[in-house]
Amino acid sequence: MLGASGFVGRALATALAQRGDEVRSISLRDPARAAEAAGGCDVVVNLAGAPVAGRWTAERKREIARSRIDLPRAFLSALERVEQRPTVYVSASAVGYYGMSRTATFTESSPPGDDFLARVCTAWEAEAARASSLGMRVAIVRTGLVLGRGGGALAKLLPLFRSGLGGPVASGEQWYSWIHLDDHIGIYRLAIDGYAGTLNATAPAPVTNREFTRALAAAVHRPAFFPVPEFALKLVFGEGASILTEGQRVLPTATLAAGYAFRYPEIRAAFASLV
Repeated sequence: MLGASGFVGRALATALAQRGDEVRSISLRDPARAAEAAGGCDVVVNLAGAPVAGRWTAERKREIARSRIDLPRAFLSALERVEQRPTVYVSASAVGYYGMSRTATFTESSPPGDDFLARVCTAWEAEAARASSLGMRVAIVRTGLVLGRGGGALAKLLPLFRSGLGGPVASGEQWYSWIHLDDHIGIYRLAIDGYAGTLNATAPAPVTNREFTRALAAAVHRPAFFPVPEFALKLVFGEGASILTEGQRVLPTATLAAGYAFRYPEIRAAFASLV
């Protein structure tokens, strides 16, 4: 597994080990060495990527792109020279693929957007698709906002909301396509075990930021009266603020069609299990 030390990677490695799989953690920093280490494995899961949260300086944007495009390209090129290649390649992607919109609804068949994240995700997925030329089954998981204990967005939000300092972001009308960590892991298992193609890892009931805020505040029994103005986010995050202020409404149409049954389809039940 590439990127096994991250929030999702740790959870997925644990779940796979619990069902009896042998998980090998591999760093993508040296693609040639990573390809050699992947020899003899059945499946490669690539979760590696530089963090997107933060101010998007020119350097940060280059690192975001390099970690998702250049390094996987070098890894797959090196994998061509490995005799006992894996037969499956599962790659992370993100709902940023669709671009930002407050009005559109996206499914796995929707075309890509044209902002920075959309272009990165499009190129990221194109590199993953190259694995099919090596005889590997390819699955791509487009991830939304992952909610789980011990990391991710919830770890940053809970202290604020428990202190009564939570509130809607900007207009509050932007969509958050979220997913409970347990379901995220379940969708990765589906991809690992036999799916070929693209799956949206988002719950079937996306919510607006205002609904998200109310649900989290209710879960911690606190008010949520402190809105975060859009200009303040832009001062802190620059272009990267668009993730918080724009969002997108994404439905897991192919995921449901593949037979995946969500444990947490609704946001209030998800927060009740986590808080």
